[in-house]
Amino acid sequence: MSGIKNKSPKRIRLPKWLNKLFWDYDFDSLSWENDRDLIIRRILESGNWKSIQWLRKTAGDSAILSWIESHKGRGLDARKLRYWGVILNINKRKLNAWINFCKSSPWENRTKR
Repeated sequence: MSGIKNKSPKRIRLPKWLNKLFWDYDFDSLSWENDRDLIIRRILESGNWKSIQWLRKTAGDSAILSWIESHKGRGLDARKLRYWGVILNINKRKLNAWINFCKSSPWENRTKR
């Protein structure tokens, strides 16, 4: 998925405490190998500090950066993109372009009147 590879070839088990983030999925059927894109997205969007630490340890910052770049920041709000921009040293011009694109999308503006 999206060319993201985990750090080790061993099977990665999702901690049970992550199940709150995946309330709309059958948590027991999720796997890192098959659902990596979903797991990364959900943790970056809605995860707490503990889940972010788990993601960074499991996937590594390079995989998180790769995910953000392959999605051009879509799925993350501006505040979270700026946070990851600082943590992962993302080019400011690229980051601003992603944020401006997201702000101009009809989906982003659906609740504004």
